Amino acid sequence: MNGSVPITLLCSAALAFACGPRARNESASTRSEPTRAVSVDPASPLAPTLDVTVDEDVHFAFAVTNAGKKKLELTFADGRTHEFVVLDSLGREVWRWSEGRIFTQSMQNKVLRTSDLLRYEDAWDAPAPGRYVAVATLASENFPVTQRVEFTVGR
Repeated sequence: MNGSVPITLLCSAALAFACGPRARNESASTRSEPTRAVSVDPASPLAPTLDVTVDEDVHFAFAVTNAGKKKLELTFADGRTHEFVVLDSLGREVWRWSEGRIFTQSMQNKVLRTSDLLRYEDAWDAPAPGRYVAVATLASENFPVTQRVEFTVGR
């Protein structure tokens, strides 16, 4: 295993916690329009998007597209290909998608041709009202990407 990948992921996580959420003037008492974050990193061939929709639950849709001109082979250390984490307004973790889940210990690869898309969806049920940040991560060892979206859960 390349030692720089875990360090890169740890640095990304530390930055995500350190930055904290920014204020939004948005409430959601009924199903909201998706809040979307799109990143374009010229150094990365992957383009991530994260949509967050709030109703009784909070729905996450994380997509990663191969925006490069070559096919990519993504490498995953085990069965966990992605992660969703929710942080409160103070940057504390309040929900993690993988918590309590068991993943295979087998290394896996996924090939993405140009314009191919990986999409992961899940929901956080029964969230308390408040301001939050959703952080979605592609757990690829060779092409890790992270996307953040701020959202509000109303009463």
